[in-house]
Amino acid sequence: MDDFKGRVAVVTGAASGIGLGVTERFLKEGLKVVMADVEKGNLDREVARLSQQGGDVVGVVCDVRDPDSVKDLAARTLSQFGAVHVLFNNAGVAPAGPMLETTPEDWRWIVDVNVLGVAYGVTTFGPIMKEAGEGHIINTASEAGHVSSAVLGMYTATKHAVVGLSESLYRELLGTGVAVHCLCPNLVKTEIFNSERNRDDGVELTAAQTATIAPLREAITAMGITPTQVAGDIIDAMRTDRFWIFTHDFTKQAVGVRYKDIEEGRNPSNPYAGIDGLDEVTSLD
Repeated sequence: MDDFKGRVAVVTGAASGIGLGVTERFLKEGLKVVMADVEKGNLDREVARLSQQGGDVVGVVCDVRDPDSVKDLAARTLSQFGAVHVLFNNAGVAPAGPMLETTPEDWRWIVDVNVLGVAYGVTTFGPIMKEAGEGHIINTASEAGHVSSAVLGMYTATKHAVVGLSESLYRELLGTGVAVHCLCPNLVKTEIFNSERNRDDGVELTAAQTATIAPLREAITAMGITPTQVAGDIIDAMRTDRFWIFTHDFTKQAVGVRYKDIEEGRNPSNPYAGIDGLDEVTSLD
């Protein structure tokens, strides 16, 4: 599908960050967009802004951890627009800190959002798109879905899961007309390292988590690319039917370090060694 005009896209985590940047690009490409987010205030504000600019956009409050909420999102999409052609499973959270200090509640929160949120999107919208015989499913994983660090253990685990899910889905949907894409960005100027703002179980950051996440927030500000750039990479991948979407030139270098370790029988090494800035913020070695 290379002509997007009049098509319908659903974007989760759409009220900020990559989701908002991609929503804006989709609208420029002529798509109608259903913006889904758990933050009602931000969602209402962005829907109003984009509507005033002439965008054909609808906002739906959706908690991707809840399969019924995702089913309601699909029902609202079909009721409003009658079809869905693009699904961007983008909602995600990124707590950081020592893995040995995490709790079952920590794991439930991140797995529910980062893994099950994607799975519910796939199993809810995928059959609709497969029956229609066309479409694109884009899942936000991360460069952390390929490499690891000492400070993002839970996040890395969930993003490896999204990579595996996406590759398997690609194979499952071959020949159906539904393309699958796996987005694997490194640092992007978003609020991902402030995602505890949406945590609803009353748990607050520990001192160790606060100390770990602070330099990551600084690194995003100093080194992150814009969501607009990511949106352009996504559109290009959709037009060229490319599965992997890497936003940074050094991603393949980092991934290559991991597979070189495997090939040569070495223990895991720091994939960011020698890359200015990243080796300091992603490793405690």
